[in-house]
Amino acid sequence: MIEKYLIIDKKILPDYFEKVVDAKNLVNSGMDVSKAVKEVGISRSTYYKYKDFVFTPQEDLTGKKAIISLLLKNEKGILFEVLNDLLLVNVNILTITQSIVINRRASVEIAIDMGEMLESIDQLLQRLSDMDGVVNVRLVAIE
Repeated sequence: MIEKYLIIDKKILPDYFEKVVDAKNLVNSGMDVSKAVKEVGISRSTYYKYKDFVFTPQEDLTGKKAIISLLLKNEKGILFEVLNDLLLVNVNILTITQSIVINRRASVEIAIDMGEMLESIDQLLQRLSDMDGVVNVRLVAIE
């Protein structure tokens, strides 16, 4: 799955991509979205359109932390199986956030430390995608 990502020199991209990243940083530091987009000079619609798809790598491109979003069927034991699978590949789970079940699906975000992970992030994402009960897997961020 990580093969679908590219690292591109920002000089060749429209400037609003960098402004989306700047706005995300302002929002993460506690600023209201409306104020953040006004300060960097983009529209709210541009921010919301790209905020989940544009992020900057840190200096260490191998990555140590990641946030993975999963959509799971509402069946007993599926989240347990996902967490157990993460432990089998030596991932340290930092946080788990689960939404309420809607349409027999639960949205779960898991923040992980990959410092001692036994496989690549691409292999992990594929492993999770192949699990019974996992409807969708998406890499939200990596640093």
